[in-house]
Amino acid sequence: MYARSIKRLLDLIFSVFAIIVLSPLLLFLSIAGVVKMGGNPFFIQERPGLHEKTFKLIKFRTMDNKRDSAGNFLPDEVRLNPYGRFLRSTSLDELPELFNILKGDMSIIGPRPLLVRYLPRYSEEQHHRHDVRPGLTGYAQAHGRNAVSWEEKFEMDVWYTRHVTFRTDVGIFFATVKSVLKREGISSGTSETMEEFMGDGQWLWINKQ
Repeated sequence: MYARSIKRLLDLIFSVFAIIVLSPLLLFLSIAGVVKMGGNPFFIQERPGLHEKTFKLIKFRTMDNKRDSAGNFLPDEVRLNPYGRFLRSTSLDELPELFNILKGDMSIIGPRPLLVRYLPRYSEEQHHRHDVRPGLTGYAQAHGRNAVSWEEKFEMDVWYTRHVTFRTDVGIFFATVKSVLKREGISSGTSETMEEFMGDGQWLWINKQ
């Protein structure tokens, strides 16, 4: 009952309330993003949602578009400027996703929406992370964020899909607040950003926006 109807109602109430209360901050960060990123402050990308149906996720950009002479993006540590690092460390880059929640693409709590190209790399078990709407934050984000391995993240994601309760969501919400305030698990430990999931325990470096 909770997962099917009450959870969506709470998502609607939360997203409308948060958008209204945070509208001055959203406006300020939009303007600051234009200045600091030299153009469009938003990052929009197709991501798989409920039952792997894609939607357009919106975030504040944390990397600029600096390229080398060949037209290739410069390394993460170069493109991730101080403003972008601040957005990522405080999770303010995620705020525009409130509109994804309002629309119904996402939920407050759920597995984080990852890249579409990961879909064929998942094991049969890992595909179950899409049995619920993706979230602004999730069980994995409240228990290690980018400091845990992909396998651990997916195990936590699938566990959550089978334990969706109001109590679980409240616990994840407050654990996330604590993690954000302490700025824990922002990086993977080996890179400014998280390594790309390649399946079968393999990784490749990724440019995270």
